Amino acid sequence: MCGIVIAHGLDNPSASRIRIIACGKRIRHRGPDWSGCFVGKETILVHERLAIVGVDTGAQPLVSTDGKTILAVNGEIYNHIKLRAGLKTPYQFKTHSDCEVIIPLYKEHDTGLCNMLDGMFSFVLLDESVTPSRIIAARDPIGITTLYQGWDSKRPGAVFFASELKALIDECDKIISFPPGHVYDSRDQSTTRYFIPTWWDGDLEGPSAVIPTKPADLTLLRESLEDAVRKRLMSEVPYGVLLSGGLDSSLIAAIAARETEKVAQAQQEARRRKLQEARSGPPSPIPGFVDEYETIASWPQLHSFSIGLENSPDLLAARKAAHFLSTVHHEYVFTVQEGLDAIPDVIYHLETYDVTTVRASTPMYLLSRKIKAMGVKMVLSGEGSDEIFGGYLYFHAAPDARSFHQECVKRVKNLHTADCLRANKSTMAWGLEARVPFLDKAFLEVAMNVDPKEKMFSKGSQQEFDADGRPKMEKYILRKAFDCSPDGKPYLPDSILWRQKEQFSDGVGYSWIDGIKDHAEKSVSDEDFARRAERWSRDIPDTKEAYYIREIFDNLFPSETAAETAVRWIPRGDWGCSSDPSGRSVSIHNAAYSTSE
Repeated sequence: MCGIVIAHGLDNPSASRIRIIACGKRIRHRGPDWSGCFVGKETILVHERLAIVGVDTGAQPLVSTDGKTILAVNGEIYNHIKLRAGLKTPYQFKTHSDCEVIIPLYKEHDTGLCNMLDGMFSFVLLDESVTPSRIIAARDPIGITTLYQGWDSKRPGAVFFASELKALIDECDKIISFPPGHVYDSRDQSTTRYFIPTWWDGDLEGPSAVIPTKPADLTLLRESLEDAVRKRLMSEVPYGVLLSGGLDSSLIAAIAARETEKVAQAQQEARRRKLQEARSGPPSPIPGFVDEYETIASWPQLHSFSIGLENSPDLLAARKAAHFLSTVHHEYVFTVQEGLDAIPDVIYHLETYDVTTVRASTPMYLLSRKIKAMGVKMVLSGEGSDEIFGGYLYFHAAPDARSFHQECVKRVKNLHTADCLRANKSTMAWGLEARVPFLDKAFLEVAMNVDPKEKMFSKGSQQEFDADGRPKMEKYILRKAFDCSPDGKPYLPDSILWRQKEQFSDGVGYSWIDGIKDHAEKSVSDEDFARRAERWSRDIPDTKEAYYIREIFDNLFPSETAAETAVRWIPRGDWGCSSDPSGRSVSIHNAAYSTSE
């Protein structure tokens, strides 16, 4: 991924060049490899690059062969090769970038190109072949990448876009989080939804809600997730997996380990053939030999990364999973104090005051710094599974299958405000890209159309078991899909495949959340907390921890428009949920362990 800043509708863009470049510098952590700038007739595009694909030739903004179409992208397009092959009109590509295909797609399909893209992306495309010049801006279907749109009342004709809030905060007095699955067109200032999958209206009330009735196809579930992981291994740089030892990250790691082994074997065979040809032929160098194999030769096994407090549940489980998968495993132990020290920086990068997000992002932020220091630029992560399958423990209280599905759809629709935001900004704070296979469009189409009755679960004394003795626990159908393998080799040990859900902020060590609460209790006086409604008119903190986090946010982003872009995750009180978003606060958390060990 990268960072982009765009200003369109300027009277004199050349005069604003230095100012907009300075905005880009604020998000250079997203793209430390190179900076680019294009100044058009009324537009400036700034790009901060993190090079993953097309490392030597993919600098942006990308410019078409006729110089009339300019593109700045944050993201990855996994089906770019197929899209290139399907072009109706031959196009002379300048780079090996996976993103350049957007330019000829625009020429052939206009904004219809968005639905053709398979990947995670936020982009702005400038068309200077028309007068006035036109821009379109789009964000991926679920909002894996971040994008903000802003306006300045002093420049009524101008519109701004950026990967992070901080890049626009001094330029705009109105800023919104650009909605996922939408495309903006400057010709009529319209923002329209382009992503409308079959399951999208499943959260609606009344007869218009679409509640699926398809039985779970476990083979299709498994193969769709394997395909999702496979396509996300597109990389010219060393990669790894985030491994918490929970079901989701462990499944992604298991699939990635298998795929990495296949790639390594194929590369070794190709290497063997080239060496054989070199020995039997004239004694001359093999063109491109070192460049082609240097990366895979230095990373012949999958590397996995975990973090936690000393002897935390996640560290112990991740260690077990890594040993089973034969990954090169790296674990990092942090202290509560190190986490507390990092919270202001974490909030600066997250640009939100949501308690749940801050709790979970801090360990991820610390781990990302360690990973980037090793020279790794891309990791796979397990976000999205709990929303898709109703894996959070509070889902056990869903009154019926319809409500269960509606909550799943709502959670998936709002991933861009929580887990996607966390995964993107916690890692990109250090120029590390996180890819999320569970949010693959094709996999979502399969998983979100399963009859919700098959996703519902029970716990504790109400626990049910299938014919094989497997517990009907949270994410049962996902676990069952990987309970056996076509090649007879297990994907994961039973203790990991059937491990109870632990939210990441809990799994890194229960003392982490307790430590934040204790610190907030000491930092926020009773008097200040009692007057919180006088200080804030919206999202009034309901705990001292929330007060502490909100106060840091306000000091970093004091404008009202900044606060309006933040979204708090509130547990479902009507399902008997505690106001504390921790998984430990759900009543069945402890009872579940008596039947899941």
